[in-house]
Parts: sequence; structure tokens; C-alpha cells
Amino acid sequence: MAAGMLLLAAPLFAQGVNATGQGRAVVTIFAKHSELAPNISQQDVSVKLNGKDSSVTGWTPLRGTNDGLELVVLIDGGARNLGRQLDEIRQFVQGLGPHTKAAVGYMQNGQTILAGPLSADHAQVVGELHVLGGPGSNDYFSLSDLAQHWPSEIRGVRREVVLVSDGIDPNNPRLDLDDAYVQAAITDSVRAGLVVYAIYWQSRTSVSDSSTAGSSGQSLLAEVTQATGGASYGMGMGNPVSFQPFFEDLARRLDNQYELDFAAKLDRKPAVEGMKVKVTGLGLDVTSPQQVFVGRAGAAAE
Repeated sequence: MAAGMLLLAAPLFAQGVNATGQGRAVVTIFAKHSELAPNISQQDVSVKLNGKDSSVTGWTPLRGTNDGLELVVLIDGGARNLGRQLDEIRQFVQGLGPHTKAAVGYMQNGQTILAGPLSADHAQVVGELHVLGGPGSNDYFSLSDLAQHWPSEIRGVRREVVLVSDGIDPNNPRLDLDDAYVQAAITDSVRAGLVVYAIYWQSRTSVSDSSTAGSSGQSLLAEVTQATGGASYGMGMGNPVSFQPFFEDLARRLDNQYELDFAAKLDRKPAVEGMKVKVTGLGLDVTSPQQVFVGRAGAAAE
């Protein structure tokens, strides 16, 4: 009987190994010396997962009827002295496309507190924008919380985050690129399909005044944005006078994004894998996630 059970179990195990996996990523591409969108076809794109070739199964410019975008502006609840910058956040949100749904959130006590739901009524969204000025938070806890509880269940849309933070892990203020909370935030964000952008803003005077801590915070923010395919913005160790140049760059990126779909052999259960994207062409600026979630073909993200 035991031998018979093993024979029955073997095919099931074999199906779990070498199964077909699938994934999706948002890739940003624009011409370095032109405002025109580059003409990129699926044949111009190749993908490697953990160093192994993957098959590109779809390549869709995210504009026009495919321009689904959900964006959350996520601000450290302890951020202070945001005056002019709040007006610039308002202008950025109000300048988003008419079909873009946006929301404002605050990082407090390791959670993301949304001021309102995702909405295409951008005037309503920016009406909820203010400065809390409370105690500092562990922003990586809050980012994980947002990723795990994204305020929409719509599949197939872009999920993007603009994080206003000093990037410091108050539980571990030294530079540690293997920081467990940062790595957890990256994994949660990748699994949820988030593209994270970060604007460096000193939020807590007791820690951020240290140039070492400030440098550490910026490095950790860059680790998150590079893993998810976003970008980091800042002006050295001080607070930027204006967010406007950052928002101009971000708006250009949002206008030049593509959905990449791929298939690959799944050697184990669905997981976050390392990814490299190569695009053939001259004079292109390509930003793609360094990590991506690979699930079972035909199944929802797990």
C-alpha cells in the first residue's frame, strides 16, 4: 500500500516542479534626447530570471485605452516643514490623467492611514492633503502595510507609490542593505506589483540630523525603488527647496511605461525572483524592476 501511495504522489510532485510560471512587470522607457515615445516592439525585449532566459509573451504601451493607473502619495506622518511642497504635491495630483485614480496616505505607527479612497476626483484627493507632524514612523512597516492592503482589487492596472520619507529605519539607523524590514517591504511591494518612487525628506530631527543616518536612509530608499522599477529623488543631505523637478521627471516616466508579460519554468512554488530586462535600441533610458513575482500560469497572484 505504501509503495502504491508513493507512485500516486510522484506525478503530483513532478507537476509542481517544472510547471509553467508567469509574471508581469512595468518597464519605463524613454528616448534620452527626444520627447517622443520610442517605438519599441516585443521583439526588441528580452528577459532573464535569476540569470535564465524567459519568454516575453506580451508588450503593451500603457497609454490610451491601456492607461490604467492607481497612484498613492504616501507621506511620513512625522514629516515637518512641508509648505510649498504640499502645494506642489497638489499640482502634481491635479495634473494626473482623468482616468488615473489617486489617494493620499500617511505613515503612522507602522501602518498606512489613507485620507480617502482611490478616486479620479483629484480635487477631492488633494483636499485631504495636510501635514500631521506627529512622531516618526517605521516607513518600511507602513509600505508593507500598503502593499498588503492595497485599496483596490482591480487586476491589470499599474500600482504606483510616491513615498515622501527620510528612508531611515529607526530600529536600525545604520546602513544595512540586508535590513530585514527593508527587505520585507521590498518583497511585499514586488508581490503586490507596486512601482515605488521616493522623495527624500528629513522627517525626524533626532535622527535625520546625522549625515550618516541621512546617507543610510537615502541608500535604503534607492534599494526599494530599484527593486520595484521606480526612481529616487533628492538634493544631497538637505531637504529640496522644490519637488517640481522631481514631479516633472515622474510625469514623464508615467507617460512612457509598458506592461511586460513573460512566461518561465517554475522550479518551485510562486516566489519573488531576480529579473533583468534588455531592450534593443539606441539612446534609450530603460528602468525595470530588479525583482518580480512569478506565479503559476493561469492563477491569481498568491
